[in-house]
Amino acid sequence: MARYTGADCKRCRREKQKLFLKGSKCESAKCPIEIRPYPPGEHGRGRTKDSEYLLQMREKQKCARIYGVLEKQFRGYYVEANRRTGKTGENLLRILESRLDNVVYRAGFAKSRDHARQLVRHGHFLVNGVKTDIPSARVVANDIVEVRESSRNLTPFQVAQGEAGERTVPAWLEAIPSRLRILVHNLPERPVIDTQVQEQLIVELYSK
Repeated sequence: MARYTGADCKRCRREKQKLFLKGSKCESAKCPIEIRPYPPGEHGRGRTKDSEYLLQMREKQKCARIYGVLEKQFRGYYVEANRRTGKTGENLLRILESRLDNVVYRAGFAKSRDHARQLVRHGHFLVNGVKTDIPSARVVANDIVEVRESSRNLTPFQVAQGEAGERTVPAWLEAIPSRLRILVHNLPERPVIDTQVQEQLIVELYSK
């Protein structure tokens, strides 16, 4: 399985904004983008001509990096979103939000999406009572996601219970930290998705 193995903080610096890939480190003064708010590399401080294509590509890269998806899978999501009725960009974000690793992160059971992916891969979650260890598995309305009984005493979940309420859970989910359970009420509409991307630029890029 292909995966990115480089430094997450370089990704934030390349996009010139925090993508919140490292959990609490992103909120601290040690965040590299606070120290070096320019792209990495020898020419990071140089002026770049922002062509239309570059803006579209950067927006696509930013969105893929936020959700931890590589190019082949991201393009597959776009193709699926384009086949659905409605706005392609909004469909794309809804697909990305419905990934199991994102749901675990949004509910506050992991400090970052990378952390959530690791917890899912290690088989700590049940979806409707069935063990699911695929981070890209997607939830639908009325699904129930919960931590397996044998995993509930592990440190990450004890921490999640202790920090309950510190992170705002989106309205389309309901987190029950005391039972380490997540209820999926529905899939989100664009106004409640707080991901800072201009999805129309992504649609324009793939439409060429």
